[in-house]
Amino acid sequence: MYVFTDLQGERVELTFGRNPYEMPARHVLLLLKNNGKWLLTKHRTRGIEFPGGKAEKGESIEVAVIREAYEETGVVVSNIVQFAEYVVHSEPSFCKAVFTGEVVEVEENPTLYETEGAVWLSDAELNACKHVSFYMKDEGMVKLRKWVDECERKRNS
Repeated sequence: MYVFTDLQGERVELTFGRNPYEMPARHVLLLLKNNGKWLLTKHRTRGIEFPGGKAEKGESIEVAVIREAYEETGVVVSNIVQFAEYVVHSEPSFCKAVFTGEVVEVEENPTLYETEGAVWLSDAELNACKHVSFYMKDEGMVKLRKWVDECERKRNS
């Protein structure tokens, strides 16, 4: 488990696997790389970030991450794999499930919700981006990106 304080001053516990609290995840995040570029979205107020959100009532987190990716980017994903969870000890505390997957289709003119659509950035472009969301700047995001990069390297070798 990796413990850090996020930029809002909240204690965060990141686990590659299931969280030790057995707190059910109702929030989702997708870190996906395709052809060497990260799938991101531009939130209208926060800036560039990975797609994600909350599961709707009665919706599984697997369905939620696929839906959120499509609604925020117009990208259809499949073969999703949950690889991490993190618990944010805010008031109230919550758990977010972190997924990766594969691109099936990129819709050209999607109907978007809350965002301005897909943004595809290489590692260098993402590292140099001045308009990233505060969510993208904490220590945990570095570890999550590294995990996805390692999996992609293994898959391509």
